[in-house]
Amino acid sequence: MVALVGRPNVGKSTLVNALVGEKVSIVTPKPQTTRHRIIGVLTRDDVQIALVDTPGLHTSQKTALNRVMNETAVASLAGIDLVLFVVEAGQWRADDAAALARLEKLNTPVGLVVNKTDRVADKTELLPFIEDVAARRAFDFVVPLSAQKADNLDALIQECVAYMPEGPYLFPEDEYTDRNMRFLAAEAVREKLMMHLQQELPYSVAIEIERFDTSGEQIEIHACIWVARDNHKSIVIGRGGAMLKKIGRAARLDLVDRLGQRVDLRLWVKVRDNWIDSEASVRDLGH
Repeated sequence: MVALVGRPNVGKSTLVNALVGEKVSIVTPKPQTTRHRIIGVLTRDDVQIALVDTPGLHTSQKTALNRVMNETAVASLAGIDLVLFVVEAGQWRADDAAALARLEKLNTPVGLVVNKTDRVADKTELLPFIEDVAARRAFDFVVPLSAQKADNLDALIQECVAYMPEGPYLFPEDEYTDRNMRFLAAEAVREKLMMHLQQELPYSVAIEIERFDTSGEQIEIHACIWVARDNHKSIVIGRGGAMLKKIGRAARLDLVDRLGQRVDLRLWVKVRDNWIDSEASVRDLGH
């Protein structure tokens, strides 16, 4: 069990997807895209590595959703064999320091992963940055890489292998995630919402799968998009339903590609007043 920890938007989900070779977690340019604890399973020869993708640790806890996401990330460290502390090359922020502070009392081995090395234009700046971050804790190893470019991933896998305990596989060899298709369908819809909606609105939507029927020639999926305010509903739907159609089409094509079957995806938008500020509502909607 290997947990990936770090502030939002350092590329943890992209790294999990790159290591597993499948789309385990949704990825967008927006921070705090990952809300759930998701496991990606890498099985190679006699080694299986369960990569635990976690929400980005952040200092802002303005809403109940923020607090629950932070709790999820911290709770994900229980029963872990190795932690990968992920940072963005050339970028050290207050949230990085806060995330690292969460690991202070952890007795588990911690490796430093410096991601997005391809984005550093002047490579002479890379080594001093790595040395600076590496000096902030006694890391068990350091691996610079680019998850986006799939550069130096094998070096990280070899480091992880050294810390894996002997024992039976935790997952069947043909599984690449612990999540079911209903969850992946909901995440596909949320990903498209985050890609197409602007500013803060994507952070106040939640997806609930109300129907997932695989008995016919095509998979029938009914999904409810929950928003926190009345005016958000009209934005998600768009003029003449244009935005909802665009989101639905993009999500359906993604699901067809992932599931390998025709998909009938139907979306509805409903209001649940300020659900992100209610811990009961946050948990009720699957977080």
